[in-house]
Amino acid sequence: MKKIAVCGKGGSGKSVIVRLLANGIRARGRRVLVVDADESNTGLDRMLGFDSPPSPLIGLLGGKQKLEQEIEARIRSGESEMSLELIREEMSVVSIPPEYILETDGIKLVTIGKILMSLEGCACPMGIVSRSFLKKLRLEADEIVVVDLEAGVEHFGRGVETSVDCVLVVVEPSRDSLEVAERISELASQIEIADVWVILNKITSEEIAAKLTDYLNKKDISVIGSIRQDPEIFESCLEGRPIHRRVATEDVDKIIDFLFP
Repeated sequence: MKKIAVCGKGGSGKSVIVRLLANGIRARGRRVLVVDADESNTGLDRMLGFDSPPSPLIGLLGGKQKLEQEIEARIRSGESEMSLELIREEMSVVSIPPEYILETDGIKLVTIGKILMSLEGCACPMGIVSRSFLKKLRLEADEIVVVDLEAGVEHFGRGVETSVDCVLVVVEPSRDSLEVAERISELASQIEIADVWVILNKITSEEIAAKLTDYLNKKDISVIGSIRQDPEIFESCLEGRPIHRRVATEDVDKIIDFLFP
């Protein structure tokens, strides 16, 4: 697995899982690039230990307004949205200009872009940039990409998952979260993504984990790990500070064992 996408219902804790995965993979000697492709949620940079995010990658391509105009013109000329390539040449991690990438403790961060103002328009250009960037990004043998996708399923409509190797769906103990996982599984099968797995999060007991796992298994959705509820994570997110190694990290290590046997 080289490019791992993390998604799920809003509030399920997917950004926390991205942070824990990145830290655990880095601890095993791999170089990690985190791609923040969630245009609405903020705070992943703080979780990773940065004081501020890098300049958004969408700015490297001229900015959101310019890309909206280019996309509209190319679609009018007969191109389909799914065929659009906003990044035409292959890229490597080292080729990303320094203002668009940050690094701390061996973990790098790239941000696609954020919706920052009202009446700013749709987020379609950011989704297309995410897809193009991940498709054109070439990795060295020891490099792993972990992508934090927006909440819900809209990223499937933009084809972001067509540029990754596997999809991890974060499920918390709620009916809504289970239903989003089912929908993601269905959409992934439509674009022939074979490796779609669930990570249970915010688990307070083995009984709850067993109930969630049983429900998902009946829907032919595989659960590869369970993250116990960790007060340290809640406090870290509330205070906007990095997440340190605690109980949840032990659980994530088992998931990494599955992903990188």
